[in-house]
Amino acid sequence: MGQRAKVSLFLLAAVAILVGFNVLYQAANTLSQLDYVERQRDGWQRSSEIISELNLRPGSTVVDLGCGSGYFALKLSSSVGRDGKVTAIDIRRLSLTFLWIRSILRGVHNVSIIHGEPDNPHLPSTLDAVLIVNTYHELTASEAILSSVRRSLVPGGRLVVVDHGAEEKDSGPLHEKAASEVESELVRAGFEIVRHEDRFVVQPNEGWWWLIVAIRRGPPDSA
Repeated sequence: MGQRAKVSLFLLAAVAILVGFNVLYQAANTLSQLDYVERQRDGWQRSSEIISELNLRPGSTVVDLGCGSGYFALKLSSSVGRDGKVTAIDIRRLSLTFLWIRSILRGVHNVSIIHGEPDNPHLPSTLDAVLIVNTYHELTASEAILSSVRRSLVPGGRLVVVDHGAEEKDSGPLHEKAASEVESELVRAGFEIVRHEDRFVVQPNEGWWWLIVAIRRGPPDSA
């Protein structure tokens, strides 16, 4: 190998190392930011009350649909115990990557990760509960998603939906859905509403969130 080739190889290796260190630094910084944001979120999200609405027990199976980087998925892990299973689903691969890293760092072994599609979340069968937080307003195929959720839930299984309340601003309506509209969609999809609370969460300087709890009725093989 000539001297010029050796120099070129050395420079390429140096660049690769620098890029690798930069990626690691950015990842570590993002993980630190996630921890900080979630500590702040713990102060107002009422996460333990939301999780209690799922009626989970040791050994339960639950899905966090629209899990992001795992704020709720990681909390659900302890709720279902070592014999239970949490399935975290999102359409954003980067968020799922950070959830995977965080679950490893925390020694969480009962959370599995699925990359979903806008009209097909690829839900596992025989679920006890499904949680959808800060995601429903982003669904572009809510009818298909709800149909999939209902098929996967056991009779009496619970669906808990929490999202931002719809408000009118000077610039027009925000990208949000009114709780009443979501409730109607759930009923049409074959769910029974057992709780509906507006302004369930008040987020400092960001408005309020509503909560809907629904139950899947009917035999396991019903549409």
